[in-house]
This record gives sequence, structure tokens and C-alpha cells, in this order.
Amino acid sequence: MTSTSIHSPTPLSWKQADDNVHVATRDGEFAGFVEFDGTRHLTHDSHGTELGAFVTLADARRALDGKPRRNSRSIRRTLRRHLSRARS
Repeated sequence: MTSTSIHSPTPLSWKQADDNVHVATRDGEFAGFVEFDGTRHLTHDSHGTELGAFVTLADARRALDGKPRRNSRSIRRTLRRHLSRARS
């Protein structure tokens, strides 16, 4: 089964629900959330499905909004890069 997300031209509205949780709404409807687990920002859609892990809150928010990310890397790629440099 394939699902397609159709994004409204209405921008997301963000509110901080807790120290490490930001909630998004669009047109008054729940759109998803971002939680910080201490090392990365995890983005979840309106159904609770994880969309990805991001280094910055801004990148995590963009992932939910469906806008292209600005030259961002996943936390896994970033850590791999740093580890390979440390070994050199």
C-alpha cells in the first residue's frame, strides 16, 4: 500500500509542547511533531510514523513540511564522517 501526502499551501504552525517536543498544525489540524531524544531530532507525521532523524530542529521541521532540506545530513552520516576523520 502506498500513501501520498498532499501538502496544503498553508504553512505549518509550530508550538513547543514540552522541553523536547514541538507540535505542528496546519489549518487547525494536527500535522505531526518533532521530538529531541538528546542526540537527534525525530520527525513524526500526523499518524505517528517516523519520517527521519535530523541534526537540527530546522531540518526536522522542513522534513514534516515537505520542503527540500538545505544540504543537511542524517545523524548517521554525520557521525560516520566524524568517526572516519578521527581514525585518520
